[in-house]
Amino acid sequence: MNPFSETAVIAIRPMLNLDIEAVSKIEKQSFTTFWSTQAYVTELTNPNALYLVATLEDRLVGYGGLWVIMDEAHITTIAVEAGLRGKKIGERLLAEMLLAAQKRGASRSTLEVRETNDPAKRLYEKYGFEWVAIRKAYYSDNNENADILWINDMTTSEWRRRFAANRAALGLPPS
Repeated sequence: MNPFSETAVIAIRPMLNLDIEAVSKIEKQSFTTFWSTQAYVTELTNPNALYLVATLEDRLVGYGGLWVIMDEAHITTIAVEAGLRGKKIGERLLAEMLLAAQKRGASRSTLEVRETNDPAKRLYEKYGFEWVAIRKAYYSDNNENADILWINDMTTSEWRRRFAANRAALGLPPS
């Protein structure tokens, strides 16, 4: 049963150690290669890392993470429970991660995405990520290439307007 409705309240909060088991379950639904639980334990103590989770009625339904180093945010992962994809949960996670990255001093952001993951690429483009290069055979499970995407300047008035409009469309407060 899918408990999601248009009035469902999705909460975004920092990931805790007690979330790692649920995060691992979603990761195994989402990816063919995945991080160990110990990797998440380590990441939660990394001062450059930020990991968020999305909850629906206190049930963890998605997660995302990034690193902020100097003025650059590198999005490391985003995943949503299989039955709830397409409900803007991943977009909410992305919007909150980009806001948190800005608050930590990031003015640029990057990520890698499978070249065949069109839904993810459309989401990233919506937030101003642009294709810059390919990492050949980046994914070890099938040697698929990764597209490297960047937001080169999150301080421009154009990008800030786009970001504010996307957040408003999600019902999120202004940045």
